[in-house]
Amino acid sequence: MTRPLRLDGSGRTDRLMSSLTGVVAVYRRLSGVSGRRRPPVVAVDRDLPLVVDDLRTEAEGVVSLRLVHERGEELPRWRPGAHVDLAPRPGLVRQYSLCGDPDDRSAYRVGVRLLGEGSTAVHALKKGARVTARGPRNAFPFVASRAYLFIAGGIGITPILPMVRQAAASGADWRLVYTGRDEASMPFLEELSGFGDRVWIRPDTDYGMPASGAELLEGAPEGAPIYCCGPVPMIVGVRTDAALHTTGPVFFERFSTPPIVGGKPFRVALARSGVTLDVPADRTTLDVLRETVPGIAYSCRQGFCGTCELPTVTGDRVRVCVEREPVTLDL
Repeated sequence: MTRPLRLDGSGRTDRLMSSLTGVVAVYRRLSGVSGRRRPPVVAVDRDLPLVVDDLRTEAEGVVSLRLVHERGEELPRWRPGAHVDLAPRPGLVRQYSLCGDPDDRSAYRVGVRLLGEGSTAVHALKKGARVTARGPRNAFPFVASRAYLFIAGGIGITPILPMVRQAAASGADWRLVYTGRDEASMPFLEELSGFGDRVWIRPDTDYGMPASGAELLEGAPEGAPIYCCGPVPMIVGVRTDAALHTTGPVFFERFSTPPIVGGKPFRVALARSGVTLDVPADRTTLDVLRETVPGIAYSCRQGFCGTCELPTVTGDRVRVCVEREPVTLDL
């Protein structure tokens, strides 16, 4: 029979081992209690289940949707300039600016012009239809200032509307230049009519297309930040001419793919299918990839939403709407 090891005749080792055994037993009991009291880890669901509460025709080819939570809950807060990722049907995601009242957490409002696959799906929605949204997110933040100049082109008025209301509520000195093809195509004119001569409604049918950004910058309060949203040529003109005048910083948001400047051709390899694609200097990886893999998901086409992010063979992920380097995708 094996006997316990003793350092001396006092039985000190036996007592030490007995004490350690007791400590371990207590620790195990406490660990079990602690584990039972610890709340379970719950996965965060960032999807917002929304219902179309109302639809309105705001202009030719433009509808607004009032979206509420399907369970009647308050919606997440947002600030002027924010947008939501809206999925009018599974697999299709597009960004739309919030153009309602940030203080009204019972509903979101978006304005959508009929142009492309995403907007076609939105225009087909009926009252009571369920849609999924994510956000809000803000890539067009509204800064505090004593004065502003707002410039909107067509549907570009949507992120500007809440900014105008907040500027007016704060007592700031502000102006809005609102351009469009004609008044029939320009949404939310009725809402803007209450602001009087602070708003210049400038349809091309009355004034012709703007000759330059400088024309739209006339009357800007000195040093005031400029908020511009609309067609790419308008934004480019405003940014170019603002740099030549004593204006404040220019904040802008575009609704179309940014132009590729100084691009070079390159190749993208698809590892699993063994296909190599040539991407011309004036096109994106996404453009060329969709011709071979039509089901590739995409949304903003500007690199910030992450919908078109794809894995590479090295384990990295790239956003193919803005990727401009040779890469081997795990496809």
